[in-house]
Amino acid sequence: MTYEALASAVRSAAAEAGIALRTNRSAVAHWVAGSQPAEEALPYVIEALSRLLKRSVSPKDIGLAATSLGDALDWCADTLAALHELGSVDLDLRRRHVLKAAAYSVGALGVPDSAWWMERAHRPVRQPKSRHTVGRGDLDAAREMVALFSRIDQRHGGGHARSAVVQYLTTDVTGYLHGRFLDDDVRRGMYTAASELAYLSGWMAFDNGEHPVAQRYLTTAVSLAAEADDAPMAGHVLRAMAHQAIELRHPTEALNLAGASVEGSRYASASPRERSLLGVVHARALAAAGERQAAAAALLRAEDDLAAASPGDDEPGRVFFFGEASLAHETACVLRDTGDLDGAKREFRRSVRTRKASSFTRTHAVTLGYLGSVQARQGAIEEACATWSRALDLMDGVHSARARRTAADMRRALSPVRARGIPLVREINHRAAVFLSQSS
Repeated sequence: MTYEALASAVRSAAAEAGIALRTNRSAVAHWVAGSQPAEEALPYVIEALSRLLKRSVSPKDIGLAATSLGDALDWCADTLAALHELGSVDLDLRRRHVLKAAAYSVGALGVPDSAWWMERAHRPVRQPKSRHTVGRGDLDAAREMVALFSRIDQRHGGGHARSAVVQYLTTDVTGYLHGRFLDDDVRRGMYTAASELAYLSGWMAFDNGEHPVAQRYLTTAVSLAAEADDAPMAGHVLRAMAHQAIELRHPTEALNLAGASVEGSRYASASPRERSLLGVVHARALAAAGERQAAAAALLRAEDDLAAASPGDDEPGRVFFFGEASLAHETACVLRDTGDLDGAKREFRRSVRTRKASSFTRTHAVTLGYLGSVQARQGAIEEACATWSRALDLMDGVHSARARRTAADMRRALSPVRARGIPLVREINHRAAVFLSQSS
């Protein structure tokens, strides 16, 4: 490619993240001659090359030095080293700008091959760096903290307590990973707990609109799950990465990730409830890719999987949130995205009807917001306003970019009818504006 073509691709990748770079052919010429791109530009150089070459590129591949986050999206990097560096940057107020300036990398969304999974699952046990023997009590404590943070996220949104999750992951849990283990079951359990915390850090960042940060934690969570040889946990994270790619409108990559999440033992070894979760996001990815019949079939399978779940199942705590209400919400999104507004309205209503709002406040508010948007698209403005009023009631204290986007969508949908002087329209428009001003 020409120097100008690469310079243009770098500027475009940066612009998508809201960053204005002045990269030109002269800058590319200097890089080729051996100069190092500025730290704020390097992520976009790597992203531009990954897109142009249609594969993940690392700084090492092209003879450049990595940034302080250079290994975070490198599938071949040492898992614990990448986790330590990512957490260190995230928690350091002076260095956090590196994360904020990073790019969400479409080029890094390729799923590693089977040799990578085999190598991670069978790598030699690391030499311990401490004398502490990690036992079942340590593992139980880590699992309890995962459950606690997960419930905080479900109620208050990803903008609450993410730093606390990262702090616990990169100090206590990473310390355990560097210790000696009572037995291999404890070792694998602790790696799974670390994967769940890295996943939760990524999911909270995703919910709060911090997409490059989310991607880095989610890829690290996949690596931790692979070292735990925990296929369902790896599928759980790949499902989240697919969800993010759907939201960011990368349907091809989303379908590849979602397809990988339901492949082999990631689906076969999962509990019925987790299979349903993986399946319904696969349905969303199929719908986003325009495969309507396959999406419908995936929805039916997800319904069957959830129906097979029972209280006596040995299922992981990470799926505590997923039940009829969540399945209905995701099903409604599939129907909405394929143009079936009546079906979407029916399923959003089922989700609202069956969810315990006090425990899942953030998601309940977003569901009501989506329901109102469907009602508005069908011309039922006053009905939509009544639904949005309930959503705004729940958004008080919720810190979530998805909630903010829902409020912005309310104002956008109401814009054509504000001049009619309908009191309820004025009220909802004002309340949405207040929420946006207070939560930005």
